[in-house]
Amino acid sequence: MAKLARGQWQAVEEALAKDIAGGAFGDTMQLPTEAAMMERFGVGRHSVRRAVAELERRGLVDVRHGKGVFVRTGRLDYRLSNRTRFSQNLLGQGREPSGQALREEEINVPGHVAEALRLPPGERVYHIVRRGLADDEVVNYSNAYYPVRRFPGLNEARRAGRGTTAVLAEYGVADYIRLRTDLVVRMPSAEEARQLDQPRTVPVIVTKKVDVDMRGVPISYSETAWASERVQFSIDNTAELLDALAAAGTAEASEPPAAPSGPRVRVPRES
Repeated sequence: MAKLARGQWQAVEEALAKDIAGGAFGDTMQLPTEAAMMERFGVGRHSVRRAVAELERRGLVDVRHGKGVFVRTGRLDYRLSNRTRFSQNLLGQGREPSGQALREEEINVPGHVAEALRLPPGERVYHIVRRGLADDEVVNYSNAYYPVRRFPGLNEARRAGRGTTAVLAEYGVADYIRLRTDLVVRMPSAEEARQLDQPRTVPVIVTKKVDVDMRGVPISYSETAWASERVQFSIDNTAELLDALAAAGTAEASEPPAAPSGPRVRVPRES
């Protein structure tokens, strides 16, 4: 096999990835034939095949031998609400959630984290770095922070394999809600791209969120980079709508209204 010109196949890969993101392949969701792509890009067969193989590795296409190459459907629809839970989000869509702990340490709270958690300078926090997976496919890379004073030994409890909700319950936090979520679209760092198994030329969606207990006291802060080619976000305001209807005396307890579909969310881009 001739040695591939790296720039050639990467150019083909990036062009096809943009076409996929833009819905260029219509209802058939099928990429052109090898011959057509060779003619379009002015490259050899090996470059086209290497580009397609990379798209398949990234989870963007399925190669069906004897039939062609098709855009893969089934992007994870991650719903944000006041009770967002990673495992429940995935299980509700028939996906198997799992996680990989990459690093756990006790550190002095960084300035922006202290502000989010309302902690004084120098306070100690647990810093937990993890990857989240859906059906063994990496979808996010997160840095989470928990106050040591409130949750002594939390890192050891997490290492025992119990989920976050169960661990927090052991510290008296029977329930917690999402206070706020900020979303930013930007290019990934080298480490984020490596952990997400994606090129640095593909943007990530970063969520910055604060969770609070039912008294409104912050319990955790995290920044999570999501693979934008594998995940899309939707905003679920069902709980807020039910509360508003109940307050107005118009809620039907037996038939709660359906969640609004397709809300428009403005996602700012960092410069």
